[in-house]
Amino acid sequence: MGFKTDIEIAQETVMEPITAIAEKAGIDDKYLEQYGKYKAKIDYNLLKETNAEDGKLILVTAINPTPAGEGKTTTTVGLADGMQKLGKKVMVALREPSLGPVFGVKGGAAGGGYAQVVPMEDINLHFTGDFHAIGAANNLLAAMIDNHIFQGNALNIDPRKITWRRCVDMNDRQLRNVVDGLGGKTNGMPREDGYDITVASEIMAVLCLANDITDLKERLARIIIGYTYGKASEQKPVTAGDLNAQGAMAALLKDALKPNLVQTLEHVPAIVHGGPFANIAHGCNSVTATKMAMKLADYTITEAGFGADLGAEKFLDIKCRMAGLKPNAVVIVATVRALKYNGGVPKADLNNENLEALEKGLPNLLKHVSNIKDVYKLPCVVAINAFPTDTKAELDLVESKCKELGVNVALSEVWAKGGEGGVKLAEEVIRLVEEPNSFTFSYELEGTSIEDKLNAIVQKIYGGSRAVLTANAQKQAKELEALGFGSCPICVAKTQYSLTDDQTKLGAPKDFEVTVRNLKISAGAGFIVALTGEIMTMPGLPKVPAAERIDVDETGKISGLF
Repeated sequence: MGFKTDIEIAQETVMEPITAIAEKAGIDDKYLEQYGKYKAKIDYNLLKETNAEDGKLILVTAINPTPAGEGKTTTTVGLADGMQKLGKKVMVALREPSLGPVFGVKGGAAGGGYAQVVPMEDINLHFTGDFHAIGAANNLLAAMIDNHIFQGNALNIDPRKITWRRCVDMNDRQLRNVVDGLGGKTNGMPREDGYDITVASEIMAVLCLANDITDLKERLARIIIGYTYGKASEQKPVTAGDLNAQGAMAALLKDALKPNLVQTLEHVPAIVHGGPFANIAHGCNSVTATKMAMKLADYTITEAGFGADLGAEKFLDIKCRMAGLKPNAVVIVATVRALKYNGGVPKADLNNENLEALEKGLPNLLKHVSNIKDVYKLPCVVAINAFPTDTKAELDLVESKCKELGVNVALSEVWAKGGEGGVKLAEEVIRLVEEPNSFTFSYELEGTSIEDKLNAIVQKIYGGSRAVLTANAQKQAKELEALGFGSCPICVAKTQYSLTDDQTKLGAPKDFEVTVRNLKISAGAGFIVALTGEIMTMPGLPKVPAAERIDVDETGKISGLF
């Protein structure tokens, strides 16, 4: 039996005009800026001028992802459609996809099957130009740094100590390390440089965490771009504010700060805005998007990237802390296939029933459940994203193990059935959000060192024994504490495939160490990025990139996004 591709399903949908979706969400026409028939931006002044109460906030996260896929965005969208079926006023708040993975590995990131946001082609491609604006602001700052050095270097910037990199929204390993400024005196000062993918730019984090234009400008001004000449004790940080770049950068970003309004296949209003912030692994939408959805709907469903150890940890420890958000419930998405993969079954054999492997892989799910319940003290439900190959015995085993932890399991069939397949999950979430919760963070900011915070994350969230800082990272920690950044939250960049920093260690390992090799301050965003393992801020394309399958016909119809 053949299945329609995601893009075929999306293209067969008759979308409602975006004005009708805005009306449904209760957005006054004066706040709506249309980008064609089916997309619009919402003016951020709506947040300032509304006196609506906040609705309930539901976070969707997952187990550690596998090549088999978990369907987190699909579940997020399908849950919103399911809630609508139950007569609830609901909105979904998602991140925007990055072009690099779309043309590289993913081929699209707007949900799947009968649970998608549309127009999926636009969302997966340039959308409303937000990422281009982020890239332009990032590269304007880069140009101003090198121009300042060329024009006499009044700020005494050491070219060897520049930490600001250029960016492009594409997976392009060739640009990770470059030498620029070659070709004689008039072409600048030769130096080593490099590119990150746009979503890894600190500008993305600044955009996602800014409350308004004023806050955006202040954050941009605080960005540290490098350090001055001199002995280690004499080096001072140089900021974008020192270069007077923040006003021009904010001018480029003023429209990108406005959240984007689209719809699901079943016409639930959806805000898609912002991307994975801080590095390339933690897809969270912007604070503005989340807060706006909460003002407009009784239930806001949002997601955080990859497994709960990455996306949910950052959502809860960084985003919620900075924005004063308190989630009412958490959904943890898992598939029987991914749990068997965590239990050691090769990808090719995942369709066969294997209770033994499932039992071996289940600790991964149970660790994430325990983190949400016991560390963050939030009510949660496990959503099993159904596949036709799942057997009753396998589903029963997952359910009984979760019940032992006092957590319910709901079968999610949204990929095949849309909102109808999400009703059971929606009913459980509606029940959960009414439960009392005593939301707490996994570490405190004040009175703890950078190493203490890292240890808390490794021990409580990953289940390891401690964080080990390399000699370089120890030195960086001392310098950051001396500069007054010791009380910033930590954004750990780590493989998504394992609770450890080694992607081959599946399931729920214990007593392992996590090596931190680099600590970098994102002063505009307000957190420290800790690099572990081989994480890179510029991914490469695979051997056969999705780009080879993407095409457009003479009518402008796109194919190959899946």
